[in-house]
Amino acid sequence: MTPQQPLGQPLRRPAYDDAATVREMHDDCLAVGRNLRLDRFDRLARAAAAPVPSLAFDRFPREVPKRDIRIDDAAQRLANALHLHLD
Repeated sequence: MTPQQPLGQPLRRPAYDDAATVREMHDDCLAVGRNLRLDRFDRLARAAAAPVPSLAFDRFPREVPKRDIRIDDAAQRLANALHLHLD
């Protein structure tokens, strides 16, 4: 990893150091991630790289009842005022 520059000083190396090794560039990326506190996104990155879940019916053979939708009095009055008539 390249040593840190003091603020206000010109860079001793270009922003994209072509002479850097892959290991140095990797270490630089890890340091940037730590400084930007990107480690909280590790879980999201692992989930994005994980295989997709199966959508096949045999993986979910059980019946799942639908939730009941309840309409309270305020929603009923609002719907009636808009002529939606939720009875």
